[in-house]
Amino acid sequence: MNFTSASNPAIQHNRRAFIKSASAAVAGGAALAALPIERFAHAAGSDTLKAAIVGCGGRGTGAVNQNLNVHKGTKLVAMADISRERMDLSFNTLKKQHPDQVDVSMGNQFLGFDAYKEAIALADLVFVTTPQGFHPYHFAEAVRQGKHVFMEKPLAVDAPGVRTVLAASEEAKKKNLKVGVGLQRHHQVAYQEIVKRIHDGAIGDITSLSCYWRGNARAGLERLPGEGELQYQLRNWYYFTWISGDFIVDQHIHNLDIMNWVKRGHPVRAQGMGGRQVRNSNKLHGQIFDHFFVEYEYEDGCKLYSQCRQGQAGTHTVVSEHAVGTKGAADLGLRNATHFRITGQNPWESRLKKGEDGHQLEHYPLIAAIRENKPYNEVEPAAMSTMTAILGRMAVYSGKLVEWDDAFNSKLQLMPSKVSWDMEPPVKPDADGNYPVAVPGKTVAL
Repeated sequence: MNFTSASNPAIQHNRRAFIKSASAAVAGGAALAALPIERFAHAAGSDTLKAAIVGCGGRGTGAVNQNLNVHKGTKLVAMADISRERMDLSFNTLKKQHPDQVDVSMGNQFLGFDAYKEAIALADLVFVTTPQGFHPYHFAEAVRQGKHVFMEKPLAVDAPGVRTVLAASEEAKKKNLKVGVGLQRHHQVAYQEIVKRIHDGAIGDITSLSCYWRGNARAGLERLPGEGELQYQLRNWYYFTWISGDFIVDQHIHNLDIMNWVKRGHPVRAQGMGGRQVRNSNKLHGQIFDHFFVEYEYEDGCKLYSQCRQGQAGTHTVVSEHAVGTKGAADLGLRNATHFRITGQNPWESRLKKGEDGHQLEHYPLIAAIRENKPYNEVEPAAMSTMTAILGRMAVYSGKLVEWDDAFNSKLQLMPSKVSWDMEPPVKPDADGNYPVAVPGKTVAL
């Protein structure tokens, strides 16, 4: 991808600042560096690459399935989750899809909040596919143990989590570990082609950007009889900001990531508005909003107008990104991310080609890098895109103009450093079963 620190001095400067701040964020960082490189990396060209999945939900199961499609020498040998039911479903699905590549004995199926450590220990390649609040800790542990990683987006739910991920990523580079991230559009040819054309000057200097994800939403879950509060929130994790980051972080990150890719950088400030129009049952809908509008500003003054909305039946639906320049305009992902065009002085048009499934394509370079022992790390741009989404949420929740540096250095930690069944959840319902919801003008941004 073209979004690299080497190609952009501004990003390189920010990266140094990030890593300086992040270095202290990962507990046991000295231990990370002390472990010898030769103990870890899978030997290039060896026949079997042992894999473990940490987080056995639908997206994790899908990612493992797609990865196993790439090379018959990859074997799933370990699994970890907090739910026996979810693990069984994942195992049975993957065993049916890849009977010769799934060999996970009962002894290698680990349950509990610390189960990830045991599963990671058995693998060469780890799939970090838990809800994103857990990603920084699971990723840092995989790096500590010297494992290659595929990590789903987004990478965190708060700024301390982003800093933890960036620090662990630096250790991964030192240990020659390969890391892929589930922002799959970077691996789709149509996206690569239009972004390259934009970077080559097809639309001239970019003057404004806009992006949209307006569509449906997953339903909130009813509480089960006798279910404890923490159990319920973890099962209904999407609707709790401390685990999901809200849907601007969970879903809209895809659009924001493309805009950062186009700009080869990240915004420097944001302001916006949002709220809950249809998510009016806190008992089902937890805390998260159902619409956001964020105005981001990049370092050169270019504005990005960002909209995302979920669950409002009868409204206009669209998923797309757009850039306007001095020589024309680019539309990325028209018709729900399938059509691409440039208008103006350098017209061009394309569409996603048959078989251009980014979820599948993103696994080929990761496996190739592991087997051929080539550098591969997608964390930094993904971390910046994650932080861009968090910045937008901070601005909307608070109703304030929020600067990037203040947001990135924020000490506001939504996700506890350790989760256990005997802990009190970070948020709790009131006597009527309603959860605390952000109120612009009152909610603290940082």
